[in-house]
Amino acid sequence: MAQRKIKRGPTASSAIMFGEELRYARESAGYTQEDLGKLMHLDRTVISRMETGRRKPSVLEVEELEGILNAGGLLRRLYGRVDWNASIEHPDWFQEYVDHEAVVVGLRAYQDSVMYGLLQCRQYARALFTSGVAGGNLEEVEELTRARLSRQSRFLEPGGPLLLVILDESAIRTVVGGPSVMRSQMEHLLRVAQLPNIVVQVAPFSCRRIIFNAAMVLLELPDGQRSVYSESLDRGHLTDAAEAVARHQLRYDQLRAECLSEGDSLQLVADALEGFKDDEQRARRSRLAEEQLQRRQRRQLHRGSPRFPGPRSCA
Repeated sequence: MAQRKIKRGPTASSAIMFGEELRYARESAGYTQEDLGKLMHLDRTVISRMETGRRKPSVLEVEELEGILNAGGLLRRLYGRVDWNASIEHPDWFQEYVDHEAVVVGLRAYQDSVMYGLLQCRQYARALFTSGVAGGNLEEVEELTRARLSRQSRFLEPGGPLLLVILDESAIRTVVGGPSVMRSQMEHLLRVAQLPNIVVQVAPFSCRRIIFNAAMVLLELPDGQRSVYSESLDRGHLTDAAEAVARHQLRYDQLRAECLSEGDSLQLVADALEGFKDDEQRARRSRLAEEQLQRRQRRQLHRGSPRFPGPRSCA
């Protein structure tokens, strides 16, 4: 008989509790993860991720689980009470930074090449992850996108923490996902920049005296502690060493002094938005012209095809 293997003490995540109940229901019904996966046309690893709280099942999947496992509505009731965003896991080397980010009272960031994560819209984040995930695994892309968006919520709510972001102009000009995605991203950026706790400034291409070697974030915690986070090619670096924090704070302040003003920065974003709208219209007209050409070619091919007489009636 299946037994609940729940750790002693409170469960840190409601999604983990959901997963534990799912595992218990599966084992009580006599199914292995592979058995259940076959019945639902899912890989065994997908069932495993559900049971560890690392994958949010869809509403339809929960209904299917209820029917297969005869759970008496328990999974359906738990599903509606799970804070799925709180359960999202990040790479181990990134987790300490995420823990800090979740409680900061102030955050100052510099970002180049691509849009800063806390300012990305869903379409942009999805396109960025799609290009970076091996094989374009859609499930992994959606999980990464959801994880990124979950980090933004406390900054976009009324009374959210202070968020000062310096964007290198390359983060605005580099096209990710095509003109349509960039249009959505610029519209999102202009919208969130209106929030009283968010300030966005652009370091134009002409600003080259003070340059960071990589994206960088300065964090201020509720107890006054300050730390700095930066990333290399394959991992992140978080330190609260006073010398390092002071050095990066100085460089950040120097760069901010050379940036466009907040108003001029948003005007640059608005101008970029209009450019992406034009690009989107040109791309749409180009696709339409190509489709019309293909239709004409198919009609010409059909007219030029040899005709074979059909069978004649002998009556």
